[in-house]
Amino acid sequence: MSNSTLHVARSAERVLSLLDAVVSAGALSLGEAAKIVDLPISTALRHLKTLELNGYLTRAADGSFSVGPTFLRLAVASLEASPMARLILAAQPHLDALTEATGESSYLAVLEHDHALYLATAESPRAIRHAGWVGRTVPLDTTAVGAALNGKKPGSAHCVISAVEPDVSAAVAAVTGPKGAIVAALSVLGPSQRLTGKAMKTAGIAVLKTAGALSVDLAGEQPS
Repeated sequence: MSNSTLHVARSAERVLSLLDAVVSAGALSLGEAAKIVDLPISTALRHLKTLELNGYLTRAADGSFSVGPTFLRLAVASLEASPMARLILAAQPHLDALTEATGESSYLAVLEHDHALYLATAESPRAIRHAGWVGRTVPLDTTAVGAALNGKKPGSAHCVISAVEPDVSAAVAAVTGPKGAIVAALSVLGPSQRLTGKAMKTAGIAVLKTAGALSVDLAGEQPS
């Protein structure tokens, strides 16, 4: 690979890292973005200006960067036609049913590199509930969702307490696609003082049953 090709690849990686940082945070100042991706201020500013010029980011009066119209247009288009969008659409009724059965918030997560990414949820109607993890990533190590996505103990629910956040319990089961491979995981998340003992056992049974039902639905999908 030539030096010029390496330079282009490195620049592209930096641009994508900056875009990912801003999208994940919602809005970032120049200094915050540069720090997150470990770039000099001048380099980060050059790449952020390129993203702004092409509509992927927009800059507010205070100088902070957030997603722009081009990024939003592409996001909407992908949500309408991508396999991930079809997965979310298929999963939502199951998430709703899982929350109704357990009384706790439920989530859909998929594998993203070495993390789990939460894509969709059905929030618990209770005043004290788990919320706000859509769009968030968590490590695969030591987490129930990581165990499920990595295919550990297939056919079982993974139940843990305080793996990611203190005083939060999780019951998780893997979801398989048309070819039998793991494509996602369903989770039940709730306060540990409530989701424990018998309640945790009930959640484990419910999430395993619901993940199986979603897997059956996905297996019946025909490629578009």
